[in-house]
Amino acid sequence: MRTRIAILGRFAHSVSCLRHPGVVVSRPILESLWRAGAEPLMLLPIDEPAGMDWSSRLAGFDGIVMPGGADLNPTRYTDEPVDPHVYDVDDVQDAADISLIQWARHHEFPLLAVCRGLQVLNVAMGGTLEQHFDPTHQHLRHDVAITTAHDLIGIAKESANVSCHHHQRVARVADGLTVVARAADGTVEAVVGTHEPNIVAVQWHPEDTSAADPVQQQVFDAFVQRLVDAAR
Repeated sequence: MRTRIAILGRFAHSVSCLRHPGVVVSRPILESLWRAGAEPLMLLPIDEPAGMDWSSRLAGFDGIVMPGGADLNPTRYTDEPVDPHVYDVDDVQDAADISLIQWARHHEFPLLAVCRGLQVLNVAMGGTLEQHFDPTHQHLRHDVAITTAHDLIGIAKESANVSCHHHQRVARVADGLTVVARAADGTVEAVVGTHEPNIVAVQWHPEDTSAADPVQQQVFDAFVQRLVDAAR
């Protein structure tokens, strides 16, 4: 039986095959998890008591993936005016993401966060974001230096070439998170829980290239393998 992984869906204003707004997860991230031996299943973000009852909703699941998506509402981490580059803010999405992260931490539930997922994790733990930086890391391939926690990230090398698509980045790192990878410009590219080994997050999108790049597939392989080992 495959390891079951919950992925919180992302609201989309339009989906080409539907007549209505959608709730989506990117195909590459689902396929990456499937190749790693998991059964990925999407959950609907709901901002109501039943929707936040994660103990019930996650019964039978082994781990959580918090995927990329649109921007987090800046009012959650700063009093500064909202930068005009901030896009597609959705307060229901934000509330569900933060609630799920808090639940995962409280229950020591395995969590892999990607791109927006890392940013929400940082804010949920008390850190802040830079609302926009220039030049951005949108549509960009670049190298990252991985300093430690190679076993948690799944990449044994000290550097890796990664695919990024983000215009925001971590400003102040939350207490309780340790930076384990950075880009040449100093951008935080990966963090792990300082005392919470169940938490792993990368700013880049390993799913973008994982089908052809075994190094990026290892991010998913390592996460799923930890779930398998924990179940033994």
